[in-house]
Amino acid sequence: MLKRTITILLLVLLSSPAVAAGGEVELRSRSWSFSGPFGTYDKASMQRGFQVYTEVCAGCHSMKLIAFRNFIDLGYNESEIKAIASQYEVKDGPNDDGDMFLRAAIPADRMPAPYANDNAARAGNNGALPPDLSLIAKARPNGADYLYSLLSSYKDVPDGKDVPEGLYYNTAYPGHLIAMPQPLYGDDVSFSDGSETTIEAVSADLTQFLMWAAEPKMEARKRIGVAAVFFLCIFVIVSYLAKRRVWADVH
Repeated sequence: MLKRTITILLLVLLSSPAVAAGGEVELRSRSWSFSGPFGTYDKASMQRGFQVYTEVCAGCHSMKLIAFRNFIDLGYNESEIKAIASQYEVKDGPNDDGDMFLRAAIPADRMPAPYANDNAARAGNNGALPPDLSLIAKARPNGADYLYSLLSSYKDVPDGKDVPEGLYYNTAYPGHLIAMPQPLYGDDVSFSDGSETTIEAVSADLTQFLMWAAEPKMEARKRIGVAAVFFLCIFVIVSYLAKRRVWADVH
């Protein structure tokens, strides 16, 4: 029985991505505004992150679960949201002739994907399918630190390391070999508020936006949770005092 247990443990360890592919991942930690029970999203950072997504990521990655009207959470007003949506085209129809057609997007529409289908996406990316980013921040443990690390941890290939064509070296990715080319190099975008455009700063803004996309109701959930805990604390105190009064004459 002991021998069988040891064998199973060895198989699990050897089959894990990090070990099988050659090394542990190196995650970089950062202080996030949304961490902790009282954490909130940074709207200015999210707006910058949305800009990074549209200018750098949207050419390959979709966000099919996000509607333009959701951007009110980022601090945009209705006019700004309409203006953002109008920059995109979505397929609609059929019309009176039975044909599908393209039209300017409206706030109720979801963000259109950059490719017509998965096969077209693979064809445009050397066979690799770029994942949808709507829930990517929840796809792994420590999602925020993982995304931040992944975006900012592309390195030169170490001496003696063989990297197949079409793969890139990233110390935050299991196995250190990833099919996504380095997306950020620093100064990739220009922010109207004059914020930093280093790889680390831009990666942090994009991570903030992707965390909101994956959990847009986080702030409301935390407010309800804090209120519930406060109520329960008061209830416990009142219950204890009531119990003391009711049983005061019992020894």
